Amino acid sequence: MSSRRITAVFFDVDFTLIYPGPTFQGDGYAAFCARHGMRVDPARFPDAVIAASPLLNDDQQLYDDEIFIRYTRRIIEMMGGTGQALDACAREIYVEWAACQHFLLYDDVTPVLQRLASDGYRVGLISNSHRSLASFQQHFDLYGLIAAAISSSEHGYLKPHPSIFEAALRLLNVEAAESVMVGDSLEHDIEGARRVGMYGVLVRSSGPPGQADDGVPVIATLTDLPPLLRDATKATKY
Repeated sequence: MSSRRITAVFFDVDFTLIYPGPTFQGDGYAAFCARHGMRVDPARFPDAVIAASPLLNDDQQLYDDEIFIRYTRRIIEMMGGTGQALDACAREIYVEWAACQHFLLYDDVTPVLQRLASDGYRVGLISNSHRSLASFQQHFDLYGLIAAAISSSEHGYLKPHPSIFEAALRLLNVEAAESVMVGDSLEHDIEGARRVGMYGVLVRSSGPPGQADDGVPVIATLTDLPPLLRDATKATKY
């Protein structure tokens, strides 16, 4: 990364540290829809998510609930949902996305965070979710491992806007050149962080595969992160 010592590691949350359980898979969406009087095809869920994804990749930079509600509504429509209940169903799913009990922590998260702490790194969270990051830490028993956390719903700007990364750096009182951002989105997590001078590490443990370029290191699991940080020559600055 550089000869300058890395002192802080920031993580994205959704699909980097946690992943959705059955509530937010095809059958779960079908259950939400059934409560609103709609029948949908659970088998169409994976393709529906892909079709709706561009709605999260536009030029919107201010956090707005409606972005995610439109995204969820599009998934329901692609699964076959129609009618006046579409909006109410999408809003219910959006609200429930904030509930930690619907998610699972990747197996390697806790041991990796413990390893980073023992190696002297300070750890932060930067999330585009409206989930309470305090509740997230409590639910997954991560208190003592996270030094600072910021969400776009509280901050006001979404990743990749530079403001949210700069605010996170201020929370830990660290320089961008001493910091690494780890996430599953090349556009939102990695490119956004590198625009303010941070380093980026792309993790492909879940979600659609990204295309890393310009020397961005890619890891298969978070277990690969500590040795990568120790060998700074394996990554280059944007």
